[in-house]
Amino acid sequence: MKVHLDYGRQGLEVEVPDRAQVLKMADTPSLEDLEGQIAHALRHPIGTPALSQLARGRRDACVIISDITRPVPNAVILPPILGTLQKAGIPRGRITILVATGLHRPNEGEELVALVGEQIAAQYRILNHRARDRETLVHLGQTSCGAPIWIDKVYVEADLKISTALIEPHLMAGYSGGRKAICPGLMGVDTMRVLHGPALMGDPRSAEGIIEGNPFHRQALEVAQKAGVDFTFNVSMNARRQVTGLFCGDLEKAHAEGVAFVERQALAQIERPVPIVLTSSAGHPLDLTLYQAVKGLTAVLPIVEEGGTILIAARCQEGIGSPEFTEELLNAPSAEAFLKKLEDPGFFAIDQWQLQELCKVLQKARVMLHSEGIPPAHRGRLLTEWVPSVEEGLRRALERHGAEAPLAVVPKGPYVLTRVVGGGR
Repeated sequence: MKVHLDYGRQGLEVEVPDRAQVLKMADTPSLEDLEGQIAHALRHPIGTPALSQLARGRRDACVIISDITRPVPNAVILPPILGTLQKAGIPRGRITILVATGLHRPNEGEELVALVGEQIAAQYRILNHRARDRETLVHLGQTSCGAPIWIDKVYVEADLKISTALIEPHLMAGYSGGRKAICPGLMGVDTMRVLHGPALMGDPRSAEGIIEGNPFHRQALEVAQKAGVDFTFNVSMNARRQVTGLFCGDLEKAHAEGVAFVERQALAQIERPVPIVLTSSAGHPLDLTLYQAVKGLTAVLPIVEEGGTILIAARCQEGIGSPEFTEELLNAPSAEAFLKKLEDPGFFAIDQWQLQELCKVLQKARVMLHSEGIPPAHRGRLLTEWVPSVEEGLRRALERHGAEAPLAVVPKGPYVLTRVVGGGR
C-alpha cells in the first residue's frame, strides 16, 4: 500500500507492505470560528482574569513566541493578543515580541516575516533571545537541583509577561508548551548545562508523554515560575496543522488542560513491539536539521523491539545542525563511546543533549536515515546507516528481520504519541 510520509515541504509517497500497521493521530476537527474562539479564550481564560484586565495599568509588555522550528500559527493568534494589549492602554511601542530561540539560531529577515506575518514584522519591535550573550540575561537564583537560573533580561524586566506556544509530545519535557516557552526558550547556556545535562536527560521519565515525575518538567516549571508568567496562550493542532484547541490563562492550569487534550489527540497504540518502524520527523519545519529529526526517532522508541530497526525520512534542508552538534556527532566513534564521554564531569558541549538522545535510541535499535540534506561526505559518520531511498531502507530492514517481519509506520513522527497497549512507555 501507499503511505504519505511528512518529509520537507512536499512529503514522500512510499510503498510499504499491506500488513504494515499505520499509527496516526486522532482525526480531531479544527475549531470553527477560530477568531471568535480566540476572543472568547482571551476574555474567559483558565485560572486568571481576562487578558484585558491583566493588561490594564501596565507600563509595557513582552510576548514570547516560538522560533521557526515550531509551526505555531503566530499570524492568527498574535493580532488579537496584541490588539487586546493596546486597547487596554499599552501602546504598540511598548510591546516587545521575543522569539524564544533557546540555543537555536536567530530568526531574521524573510524568515521572521514568515514567522509572524508582514504586518506584525513591520509594526512591532521583535527581538531574538540570545542564550550565549551573558549581557542579555538576568540571574534569578537557582532551581532545587542547583541549576543557575539565567533568563532573558527583556522578558524579566517587562511589566506584563505573556507566553505563547504549541502543545505537542516532547522528547524531554513530556509535552511542549507552557513552561517550556521560558525554559529552555529564554534561558542561558549555564542553565542549560544543568537542565539539559546527562543526569536529567538520562532519566527515563524525561520522555514523550510523561509529566508526572518528569524531572525536566519540574525544573522547567521552577524556572518559569521564578521568571514569572502572567498569561499563557497555548494551542493544539491536528494532523493538517489546523488549530484544535486553545488553552489560555494560568501557566500550570491551562497547560495541564492542554496536555490532557493533546494526549487524547496524539495517542496511537500497538499490540506489541515490532522489529521494523518507519517514521518521519513530521516534515518542515521540524525536519530542517538532523538535530531536530532526532525527535522522530525517540518518539517511536516505545514500539520498536530490542535489536529492531528504525528507518526515518527527514529532509534536513539545513544539514546536521549547529556547529557544536555537528562536530560532536561526526567525531563520535560510537554511541557507547559518546555516552562514556558524558560521564566526565568536566565535559560540556552545546547540543550534547540531542546526541545523548540519539545514543539512547541506538542502544535499543539500529537506525537507518534517508535524507537528501546531509552532505555526501558526512553520510557515513552519523552513527546511523544512510540510505538513498525509503524503499531501499525497507528492503534492507526486511532482509535483516525477515521478509514477513511485522512493521509499523508513523507518518507524522513526533506528533504521534506511540505506545504498546498496556505497556506504558
